Amino acid sequence: MTNKLLFTVTLLGLLLCHSVNAQQNKTTSEVSIKAGKQQAMLKTNIGIFEQNVEIIHGNRKINADRLEVHRREELGDNKQLLVATGNPARFIEKQLDGTELTASALEIRYDVANRTLVIKGNASINQSGQIIQAQSITYDMDKQLISAERGEQDNARVHTILVPEKKSKKPDQGK
Repeated sequence: MTNKLLFTVTLLGLLLCHSVNAQQNKTTSEVSIKAGKQQAMLKTNIGIFEQNVEIIHGNRKINADRLEVHRREELGDNKQLLVATGNPARFIEKQLDGTELTASALEIRYDVANRTLVIKGNASINQSGQIIQAQSITYDMDKQLISAERGEQDNARVHTILVPEKKSKKPDQGK
């Protein structure tokens, strides 16, 4: 019986980490999850990872204290919602131009199927020195759209810091 349970838990872990088809004409890649501890709730299709969690999905990486992987059967194969929490949890995405988009918050929700990222609780997102700080930030990866909101109970406003582009110096011609 113990071997059967161990096999089932291992199989569920492999299924949760199975490759994800991001979208048509997008590169497909597996979701790799490393952690100090793993637990699987077989009846509800939820995997729980704790202790120094690292998730890698293509050009994206999430670091957290705790991760819940919710498998959503109603959406078909390989549709997961990753809920990472930490103090803070961190998200990094390498952009096509080689720069990195980084985000941090108390909670990061990454919907693999819809390619959306929602970060909540002292949320901050930084791309090429441009910084947005808010209670909640939503990032639609396909549309490259970021929206930010302050909390209902929060008096603080959304704070955006824009940094001027650095102009590259051209060598003097004629010297």
